[in-house]
Amino acid sequence: MRPRIFVTQPVSRSAIERLRRVASVRVNPDSSRIIPKKALLAAVRASDIVFSLLHDRIDREVLAANPKLAAVASQSITPDNIDVAEATRRKIPVTVVPPIVAEATADLTFGLMLTVARRMVEGDRLVHRGRFPGAQSSHLLGTALYGKTIGLVGGGGRIGTGVARRARGFDMRVLYWSPRRKPDGLEQDFGMTYVPLDQLLRDADFVSLHSPLTPATRHQIGARELALMKPTAFLINTARGAIVDEKALARALRKRQIAGAGLDVFEHEPQVTPALLKMANVVATPHLGSAVVEVREQMANIVVDNILALLGGKTPPNCINPEVLRR
Repeated sequence: MRPRIFVTQPVSRSAIERLRRVASVRVNPDSSRIIPKKALLAAVRASDIVFSLLHDRIDREVLAANPKLAAVASQSITPDNIDVAEATRRKIPVTVVPPIVAEATADLTFGLMLTVARRMVEGDRLVHRGRFPGAQSSHLLGTALYGKTIGLVGGGGRIGTGVARRARGFDMRVLYWSPRRKPDGLEQDFGMTYVPLDQLLRDADFVSLHSPLTPATRHQIGARELALMKPTAFLINTARGAIVDEKALARALRKRQIAGAGLDVFEHEPQVTPALLKMANVVATPHLGSAVVEVREQMANIVVDNILALLGGKTPPNCINPEVLRR
């Protein structure tokens, strides 16, 4: 009997075709929303392997829905929404994908900076409503990126250095803070200057977040940190939503403590603090960091590689609890 694989949303066709050569594959066809919990539970009960995405919450209830569940193969880099401890207890291997989204996420970071600073969304909405203030109107005056200072929080990793490379093209001064400072040679290569976090927040025109989400970085940016920023500065978050205290951010924006925010991730994703959505100086995108055709195809096929290794009795290269296989 062929193994049964459930894919929680449509992924790359090439990945699905590979899976269908060795398994019975069912794909939830709706890519416009996260699969409802009830539907996910029903699918897990009828499957041997779940091919999940970052936004799918594979919690204790989901894992318990099928005592014979053979694996959770996730397309995420970090299993933030998977109860790995419970999966391990149930001897269910969990696989992920390596960090291959740096360049795509760095692109999006710059896209958010440009969009919020130059008020592009507001302009787009005006034109779609039939309004055209004029080519030299001051109605939508914005902020330039060229020659400004960008501060990268947790910016010593792949995405932060990718943003730093792009910033050089805008002749920006690049500050960064990270728990681990880069060697002097690499700082020079990327044109990055290490400063304490508080100084970065005070000096930067754009504060871009790149920290991983850990207990130590939850609400890393809260009321105190936002109060240190310039009233003309923008906050950009393409890392993880809970790094920012969204209620504090909404208050800071309402009081005009900072100029605006570009957000691709949210503290209680997929829910967004309602106050943020009412503000014209907030550009919000639905976690699009890796949403590039080439990147997503590569990610999906890595998931397939993991599944094929499992089906072949091998340890996948991206298994985060390989001890369950050794047992």
